[in-house]
Amino acid sequence: MRYKLYKSLWLIVFYLCIGVSTTYAQNVQISGTVLDETDMPLPGVTVLLKGTTTGTTTDLDGKYSISAPTDGVLVFSFIGYDPVEKLIGNQTVIDLKMNPNTSDLEEVVVIGYGSAKKRDVTGAVSSVNPNKLENENPNSVQDILRGNAAGLNVGLSTSAKGGGSLQVRGQTSLNAGNSPLLVLDGAIYYGELADINPNDIDNLEVLKDASAAAVFGAKAANGVILITTKKGTIGKPTIKFNANAGLATMATFPEVYSPDGFVSWREDVFKSINAGGYDPYEFSDPRTLPSEISLEEWMAYDGSSGDPITVWLQRLNMQPAEIENYQNGNSVDWYDKIFQTGFRQDYTVSLSGRNENFNYYWSVGYLNNEGIIIGDEFETIRTRLNLEGKVNDWLSVGTNIQFAHQDESQVTVDWNLLRTLSPWGSEYNEDDTYKWRPNDEQSGGTHPFYDRSHIDRVDRDLNINATLYANIKLPFGFNFRTNFTPRFTYYEYFNHQSAEHAEWGQRGGIASRRQNKTYYWQLDNILTWQKTFAEKHDFNATFLVNAEKFQSWDNTMTNNGFEPHDRLGYHNIGGGINPIISSNDEYSTGDALMGRMIYSYDGKYSTTVSVRRDGYSAFGQSNPRALFYSAAVGWVFSDENFVNIDWLDFGKLRLSWGSNGNRDIGRYVALSDLNTGKYFYERPSGELYLVNQLYVNRMQNSNLQWERTESFNFGLDFSVLKTRLTGTLEMYKMSTRDLLVERSLPDFLGFNFVWDNLGQVDNKGFELTLNSTNYERNNFIWRSTANFQLNRNEIVSLYGDLDENGEELDDPSNGWFIGRAIDQIWNYKTLGIWQSDEADAAADYGVKPGDFKIEDVDGDGLFTNADRQFQGFTEPRFRWSLRNEFVLFKNFDVSFMIYSYWGHDGTFNQRKNRDGFLDRTSSYITPYWTEENPSNEWARLNSSEGGAGGFNVYRKRSFIRLENISMGYNFPKQLTEKANITNLRVYGNIRNVGHYAPQWDFWDPENSGPIPRYFTLGIDVTL
Repeated sequence: MRYKLYKSLWLIVFYLCIGVSTTYAQNVQISGTVLDETDMPLPGVTVLLKGTTTGTTTDLDGKYSISAPTDGVLVFSFIGYDPVEKLIGNQTVIDLKMNPNTSDLEEVVVIGYGSAKKRDVTGAVSSVNPNKLENENPNSVQDILRGNAAGLNVGLSTSAKGGGSLQVRGQTSLNAGNSPLLVLDGAIYYGELADINPNDIDNLEVLKDASAAAVFGAKAANGVILITTKKGTIGKPTIKFNANAGLATMATFPEVYSPDGFVSWREDVFKSINAGGYDPYEFSDPRTLPSEISLEEWMAYDGSSGDPITVWLQRLNMQPAEIENYQNGNSVDWYDKIFQTGFRQDYTVSLSGRNENFNYYWSVGYLNNEGIIIGDEFETIRTRLNLEGKVNDWLSVGTNIQFAHQDESQVTVDWNLLRTLSPWGSEYNEDDTYKWRPNDEQSGGTHPFYDRSHIDRVDRDLNINATLYANIKLPFGFNFRTNFTPRFTYYEYFNHQSAEHAEWGQRGGIASRRQNKTYYWQLDNILTWQKTFAEKHDFNATFLVNAEKFQSWDNTMTNNGFEPHDRLGYHNIGGGINPIISSNDEYSTGDALMGRMIYSYDGKYSTTVSVRRDGYSAFGQSNPRALFYSAAVGWVFSDENFVNIDWLDFGKLRLSWGSNGNRDIGRYVALSDLNTGKYFYERPSGELYLVNQLYVNRMQNSNLQWERTESFNFGLDFSVLKTRLTGTLEMYKMSTRDLLVERSLPDFLGFNFVWDNLGQVDNKGFELTLNSTNYERNNFIWRSTANFQLNRNEIVSLYGDLDENGEELDDPSNGWFIGRAIDQIWNYKTLGIWQSDEADAAADYGVKPGDFKIEDVDGDGLFTNADRQFQGFTEPRFRWSLRNEFVLFKNFDVSFMIYSYWGHDGTFNQRKNRDGFLDRTSSYITPYWTEENPSNEWARLNSSEGGAGGFNVYRKRSFIRLENISMGYNFPKQLTEKANITNLRVYGNIRNVGHYAPQWDFWDPENSGPIPRYFTLGIDVTL
């Protein structure tokens, strides 16, 4: 009986399941087209079945297709547009038009230890989306940021490694660091940017004002860059493969003298050196003597005999090797021995996905770049694993792990040898080995390959950076998150300089080993509270408890004089006779408490207040901690009833104040430093023996404290003409006090300097960002982004020392002057070139016609500090960038970006024509003064500086650079879907296309050296 009952129950359950299954199986195929507010197809719209992870996206034509039950609801969402929900019912075609949410105001942005709606942000924040730069193939984080964020200055590194310096809103410190703080996935990051694969980055935020950066307290005075890496997206697992390869070629090259030009130029060199003191045609080719001067007369100038060509070349100080090669017609093009066309390759493959309970992203990348200088090579393997799992409704855990291995073992040749080496030198010895000194003259330079052929080097870096976290949802809108972020680095540098080298052989070979290990961790406990009351009062509170610890171990050993030989190099470093062993271990700790509250009323009025207390062991025992505050308000005035302007879509005013600190100094500068050394002591008998010594190397300062930057920021965010034009305007003023400086001390104290807090530097500036949609039709879209910025700084105070008039004294030795900018030039002023009819006046200053004329301000005939004048500035007076993007026929897109630095000066001492030993080396081809061709800009060859030794010649370095031209093509979906490919894209770009510099024509105006032009082709496949 019981069996029959169970059987009946199972049958009932079975039929119920069948019924339910049948009900849920009644899916229909829904298709349609999504348009934007201008009736243009909207690609990339997410179409999701509500309450599930089933979804798809619209293609380039705005079309989609999805299978869903008839009682389901489709949710259409896209960044910048209001989400739309549609009940399916008996529909099979659902078309709709999406309306923009003005200026992406509902978008959530990262603001440090959390996020907030863009509408509620009160600080100065710039966002950069790397996905928009895919065609440009950025090889580094700096490539993504360069020219794309107003207020952020990105330096240009021309090495194979790439990168460049970063600076937010100008220089605020004199001796301490000026680099912004890096935050990776919510945790402070002290690693190299080269360890981060640009393909892994989802978004970057630049926090520029004190209010936005204040939550990072004593580390944020120079701004903060927040880097967020990718995670999985809803849908099936996604495999993405990106591969690109390209070439690095020389972009700008000032030529050196050709073999024939070198000899003619050397003739003018000796005429200039012996100005007024040589016989007619003494340094000229005897084969071109005029008829009135016989060869015998010419030879008799110095009593020479023998071959006239040899005599002539000897007068030009050419060495026997050069003379022999000249007579045999054997010359060398050293350019080909120093520079190359470098090959570059970059591959990244990633796997990602997301469902209701698990999110994952894993990537592996390999990059190998060759620079334009032979031996300049950078190789790295980078991998990232981002995991997050939902344990239950209130607990989720995850990890972000980054591993990078860098190899820079190649030995780069010295490109400066290009200017030095004679084209008539010998490249090889008789046994076909590289010749150490091609012209056998000590000042004539060495063979570019000679040193590197005698060096065996290992230069590798291994870094692991991770964040382990747990997230707990608490009642009443509270959330608790704990992050543990360990970082491990291991660096090794082994170097062997062979005894077979002509110079190193005198020391019996040289070998060294260095190994450095670093362990750093930080712990962040973050409590957040988000709550909305009465649908108008929004609260977003964040509280932080932080602790950190840094420890490093550094060992170095060197040796030379290896016996019986040094063939084992650094593998047998104990085989030398002069071992030197040293170590340098460092340790530091820090902690912090922080609280921040963001309050918004009715979406129109918002305010942010924060306070942070930081501690750091590097500061003096009297001031281990400091407090930093900030406050900001925002007003969306366009939402007010009394503002009724048809063309204004959105307008918001922001005002902020805050203070941040700078702790970027050495870990032990506040403490006395005991050093040890060794010296020989002589006994009365005359015997020498080695003894140890112990001495204090540094003066302590127990009162050393944080450098503090206080700033005000006024901002305006706006959108007009139905979002056709959006933008941001920022104006700011910053005051940095208690500057961390090395204060000079009188010698009788026994110390040269002490680290102290002195002085004040002010910065003020203006920034403007504009984004526009210039033209938009079915087959053509044109968008532009423009940035403009200027910054001015001023030294308000220094050491507080006063003169007899009660005015504060300047620091001329460092070029720091009260009331002047840090980068203002203070030097002698050039007034052109002394001409032949001014020989007597020039002689009063110990110079000759063809030398530079220096302004003698006080007229005393001497050049002292009284004659130095304030002239231009070494930092640009303003910077701007312009990006244009075009979409043609829906699948083809083109973009180009221009940026400019304008109004600054740089040293241009090539005008002196005294670079190196002109009587023994070659030279760049530049104009020069002669009596026959006088110049008022270029000095004579081997000119004299007279009593104004060390003066600089300045020239404007203003330039406009066409930074890149990029293009890409997306293959149509109807083609790729047949191969089960979600997306297939090919792209190409040219970086550093060219530049315009009206007054700078020597190397590149941005870095005064060789700069590469990159050509790249790539493919991007998504499965």
